[in-house]
Amino acid sequence: MYKNLQKSMGQSCVITHSNRLSIRLLHPFVRSFQCHQVLSMILMVIIRFISRVLVWILTILVILGSLGGTGVLWWMYASQRKSIDENLPPDQLQVAQDNLQALLVYSIAATVFTVILLLIMLIMRKRVALTIALFHVAGKVFIHLPLLVFQPFWTFFALLLFWVYWVMVLLLLGTAGEPFVNEAGFVEFRINGPLQYMWWYHVVGLIWISEFILACQQMTIAGAVVTYYFTRNKGDLPFTPILASVSRLIRYHLGTVAKGAFIITLVKIPRMILMYIQSQLKGKENACARCMLKSCICCLWCLEKCLSYLNQNAYTATAINSTNFCTSAKDALIILVENALRVATINTVGDFVLFLGKVLIMSSTGLAGIMLLNYQQDYTVWVLPLIIVCLFAFLVAHCFLSIYEMVVDVLFLCFAIDTKYNDGSPGKEFYMDKVLMEFVESSRRAMKETGSAAEGRELKPMASGTSTA
Repeated sequence: MYKNLQKSMGQSCVITHSNRLSIRLLHPFVRSFQCHQVLSMILMVIIRFISRVLVWILTILVILGSLGGTGVLWWMYASQRKSIDENLPPDQLQVAQDNLQALLVYSIAATVFTVILLLIMLIMRKRVALTIALFHVAGKVFIHLPLLVFQPFWTFFALLLFWVYWVMVLLLLGTAGEPFVNEAGFVEFRINGPLQYMWWYHVVGLIWISEFILACQQMTIAGAVVTYYFTRNKGDLPFTPILASVSRLIRYHLGTVAKGAFIITLVKIPRMILMYIQSQLKGKENACARCMLKSCICCLWCLEKCLSYLNQNAYTATAINSTNFCTSAKDALIILVENALRVATINTVGDFVLFLGKVLIMSSTGLAGIMLLNYQQDYTVWVLPLIIVCLFAFLVAHCFLSIYEMVVDVLFLCFAIDTKYNDGSPGKEFYMDKVLMEFVESSRRAMKETGSAAEGRELKPMASGTSTA
């Protein structure tokens, strides 16, 4: 009895030590999650209040962050290289050498990334200034519509509820057949008849409904921003434009959103099937078949991205004109084609600036993770936790900054439609903000300086009666 008691106490000590170790290992992840969540919210506040200088502040911070992060990595590599004790036990010496090698790889990768980033920013330095005015107008939208900041939370909560429901239904489908005991003594369920094909329907439903929820977010944002843009007196805005947009979505536009999500599903499913076939035939197919599979997957991926962008603009056109999906998609495509050069400029520079924000958040949390793991002696392998922290930081930053990107895209389409049907004359006054027109004029001057004559015919100067926000 004494031996059993001693054995139980030993097991309890091991379990207690394991629990403490698990808590200590999870501590860096929790701290890093809090760090990039706070940084994302701070960046949204910065976008809201100092949008005029946001681009330059963000550019300088990314440059300093990239240079500083690279310098810290090389400093840590040099410090650990000098502190390695050759008299350590073989297993500990191997772990120390592996960590040193990992730090060397991180330092080289950070150096290459910093050089590439600086070269890109050097090339685009003249075009970065063209986005300031558009970001300023988007900042005004967030001032009048503060609930836009919480859209990622609502969307994630809706997706989480649906995924929990989907898993529960999947478990019910897996146990819906007749039970029998197999040769190993385990109970299995034999599904016969049409029920055995229900999991295909269930998988299609997972993709379709997930895309439907994301499309509902896009339609909600588009409806709220359209209401803001086409309201001349901003004091006449609804008390909660977001809730008003949700109400219009539920009453009138669920079919439009469902059709757009179904189109994305029709493209996504063949791509996933081809990816599955490629994984099953890996190492067995010849070079020609491998090239064809990768080409088809790449083409379907490009088609999916193009359709997603067109769907987003179609939702904006639906929010403006209350037309069906096909009509809205046609109208949006015509507008985008007519303003192809301006679309390319705004999307390229705007997306790059937002990408810099994501890089800033990911680099900051990655650096914080490195510093935390450096003092966490119980965890000697840094590669996996650091990759997880950086990927999760980029995901959170993407969820927040994608809302800002949607607002910019909706504002641009509203602006293009405004300039197409209004010319600033009495009875046809512009709805746009004066800062946005100044952005257009500066863009026109920049195009003329580069020798492009395509922009001269699109817009007329703003009349004196133009409304401002």
